[in-house]
Amino acid sequence: MAEHRDRIDLTGLRVHGFHGVYDFERVSGQDFIVDVTLWLDTTRAATSDEIVDTIHYGHLADALVAVVSGEPVNLLETLAARLADTCLTDDRVSECTITVHKPQAPIAHQFADVSVTITRSRS
Repeated sequence: MAEHRDRIDLTGLRVHGFHGVYDFERVSGQDFIVDVTLWLDTTRAATSDEIVDTIHYGHLADALVAVVSGEPVNLLETLAARLADTCLTDDRVSECTITVHKPQAPIAHQFADVSVTITRSRS
């Protein structure tokens, strides 16, 4: 049987968190924006038309918000890895790509965005 490489995208999830290497980031916090792509086979869901046979993106968003608003970390790389681990807890997800944006990062120059993107898989 051929493997299906379907995807679910959740983009622009904005969450207030307290991540960063500077003390003031841990005190006042800032908004982080998360983009997620999940790779999985959606054949069963397409056939059954039942939410239990796919990733419920409302529940996914809740889980990601809990990570971003939870325990602070220094680096976006660490935060992205935690988010990837959260996505991979569902055995149906074979791979995920996570981008964490920090648009209010403490950079002394005008910039539009800074982000870290990682891809993790089961294999």
